[in-house]
Amino acid sequence: MAAAVAVSALSSAPIFAQSALTPELEAAVQAVQRADQADADQYAPEPLAAARQALAQAQTAHAGRDKKKALDFAQRATVDADLARARSQEAVATAEVAQRKAEIADLQQQIETGGKR
Repeated sequence: MAAAVAVSALSSAPIFAQSALTPELEAAVQAVQRADQADADQYAPEPLAAARQALAQAQTAHAGRDKKKALDFAQRATVDADLARARSQEAVATAEVAQRKAEIADLQQQIETGGKR
């Protein structure tokens, strides 16, 4: 939700203000969006919350023309969002592996019992 607010705030800003964003701030926004798309809210809420907070701080620092803080917070947001996305992808992959193992066990049991259920 906070990322949506941050992203919508950026998207509703005037065009000239958007073009003034640093590459690091743009990367942070995109990293948070990727984490959101990977369902990090469900699988990695803590690092995603940290990423959103760092992104908000980066945007505040950028608006206040504090380039060093904006850069530091933007980089932190990117790292936290990437961590959230990776943890989310890991959780999804782990669940898929568990499902496949259960299917294999079921098939092995069917083979052992001659296909009878």
